[in-house]
Amino acid sequence: MGRSWMIGVDLGGTKTEVILMDRQSREHFRARKDTPVGDYAGTLDTICQLVAAAEAHAGAQALSVGVGIPGSVSRVTGRVKNGNSTWLNGHRMAEDLGALLGRRVTLSNDANCLALSEAADGAGQGYRVVLAVILGTGCGSGISVNGHLLAGPNGVAGEWGHNPLPWTAGNELHKRPCFCGQSGCVETFVSGPGFALSHRLLGGDLLSPRDIVEAARGGDARSTATLNNYIDQLARGLAGVINVLDPDVIVLGGGMSNIDEIYARLPQRLPAWVFGGECDTPVLKAVHGDSSGVRGAAWLGAQEG
Repeated sequence: MGRSWMIGVDLGGTKTEVILMDRQSREHFRARKDTPVGDYAGTLDTICQLVAAAEAHAGAQALSVGVGIPGSVSRVTGRVKNGNSTWLNGHRMAEDLGALLGRRVTLSNDANCLALSEAADGAGQGYRVVLAVILGTGCGSGISVNGHLLAGPNGVAGEWGHNPLPWTAGNELHKRPCFCGQSGCVETFVSGPGFALSHRLLGGDLLSPRDIVEAARGGDARSTATLNNYIDQLARGLAGVINVLDPDVIVLGGGMSNIDEIYARLPQRLPAWVFGGECDTPVLKAVHGDSSGVRGAAWLGAQEG
């Protein structure tokens, strides 16, 4: 009997990656191509080429194909919406890929793929309800319950980044316009750009998040204040989710998740904001790091393909 192959594709803003996995989470093939920026037809062709390369390596057609995208699919129209890669928006991408590949293709956003990957065999393995949070250029999360994705009827389960940061003064919220059209969204505080903005608002220089963290570790007072402020903002944002969902574990991914101070200090800050003054929720770093998106896409296709 042959292997049950799973293919996952992670469509990024500049690179598109494919992975070939078996049902035991073992990786057998991986390849990347440049994403044809602004070219929808070219993007579909790139994905098809990568899938073909993975299946050539396998010597057989995969049972499922899942694709993680920087956006979501409307349940009303079936079209991509809210995509950072704007040339995807408005297209029936799952249908179009399915027609080209001759089979069903499952799409979801990158935060959902992170949740599936980490729940399957990462930091969330063994936990019933996993909240997987991306702290990167943007901010979002995915929710896995008993190893299956929770999307919701509107497809927005886990979009905590586009709610106002809890327990924040109105004048602070108004300083943070968000691309979604609102102000003071969690994303505008705890994303990488939000962290850099906080530093400027506190009187600091225009620095990258990495430089701010390094300066704080070197004893710079203003950078230290920015980092402490960030961890408190993250605690408020996550406490708002805990007060509604109360997940068994929170897994962090994205560039900001590499700040080690988060894991030492955040658990001490959460109880001050969680209802009842107690919080035992573990906060863990994603095991698969940047590979979680493409691995989660493979699991996505296996579950829904």
